[in-house]
Parts: sequence; structure tokens; C-alpha cells
Amino acid sequence: MTQYAIATDLNRCVQCYACTVACKVVNGVPVGQFWNKVLRIGPNPTPGGSGRFPDVEMYYLPVGCQHCSNPACVQVCPTEASHVVADGTVQIDKSKCIGCQFCAMACPYGVRYLNEEERVVEKCTLCEQKTAQGELPECVRQCGARARYFGDLEQGIESFVGPPFTNEDFEPITTTTKPFTDADLHHLPNVGNDPSFVYILRDRTWQGEE
Repeated sequence: MTQYAIATDLNRCVQCYACTVACKVVNGVPVGQFWNKVLRIGPNPTPGGSGRFPDVEMYYLPVGCQHCSNPACVQVCPTEASHVVADGTVQIDKSKCIGCQFCAMACPYGVRYLNEEERVVEKCTLCEQKTAQGELPECVRQCGARARYFGDLEQGIESFVGPPFTNEDFEPITTTTKPFTDADLHHLPNVGNDPSFVYILRDRTWQGEE
């Protein structure tokens, strides 16, 4: 099987919003809506610290559709408009969508919205139009901090790649980011939907379960 996903190195993300802007431009996301948001987590007290600067820590957390392995949005869709395709991503067939928004209510991350003009639900497609051609999702390609990487989760995080530096080949995550262990890998809360996106965070307290 294949499970396309994005791995984000949170120690590198600087909340520049390049991923958010690139996504809106390439996918024609309406004003006021977002397929990818970047949240500030913290500042929070460091473990055992005073709770005052410099004993605080924070990081930035990009949040979009997690392209779950067991997506709740697909389970509740009455028309099968929301469905999982061969690459493991969750897509929406707009010709079948009736705008009931059951999927938006079922999503534990609140990343779907109703396009008021078209009366259909939209969300991140992981740039299916690009990945099908062997390209990177636009949010990965435009990440100036080299914090975002794309790949097949079934092949392991070590196989993920980012945009090239000086040549035509994609840069492996292992050559452009600092070493990480399994303890540094995190997911957004799993409520039975098995989110696919991975977050790498070292030397800070993961707050994603809250």
C-alpha cells in the first residue's frame, strides 16, 4: 500500500506562512479560508522551570488535513464524495458532494469548510494534481526553512524528501534536517482516525495532544 503524507520538522518552522500562501495561490482557496494554518504553541513553562523567561518554550505547528488512514470524514459521507484514493490520501469528488457538511463536523481537526459559492466542501488535497506528476506538494516546495518533507509513510520517514538546493534531485530528509529518534515523532490527537502526518519535535514538550 501507499500512504502519502508530510513530515514537518517543528524545530525548523519559523511561522513565515509561505506554506499557507503558496497553498492558497496554487489551489485557488477562497479569501477567508485556509487549507493549511500555522499555529503558535506556547510560550509554555519548561519542565521544572520558573515559568518566566527564559524558562519558557514554544514552537509553530502547521495544521491541515491529516489524510488519515481511517478517516472519519469518509465514514460519515452519505454520497461517497469523500473517499480514499490509491495513494492513501483523502479526496473529495465535488460532483458527488451535496454540501451537507457531515464530513466537516466529523473531522477532529476542523480543517474542512463549505465553499459558499460552489456549495461543496473543500480541504487540502495534498496537491494531488502535482504529486500525480512526480512533483512535491506546493507547501513543501515553497518552505524556505526546509521544515516540510513529503513521502510515502509506508516507506518510512527516512525516505521523505524536500525541495532541491542546487540540483534537480529532491533532498532527502536525512541530509537536510538534524537527527531525530522515534521519541521525537508525534501526531495530532488520534481518536480512531489514525492521522498520517508526522511532526518532528526535539528538546521541547509536545503539546499536540491537548
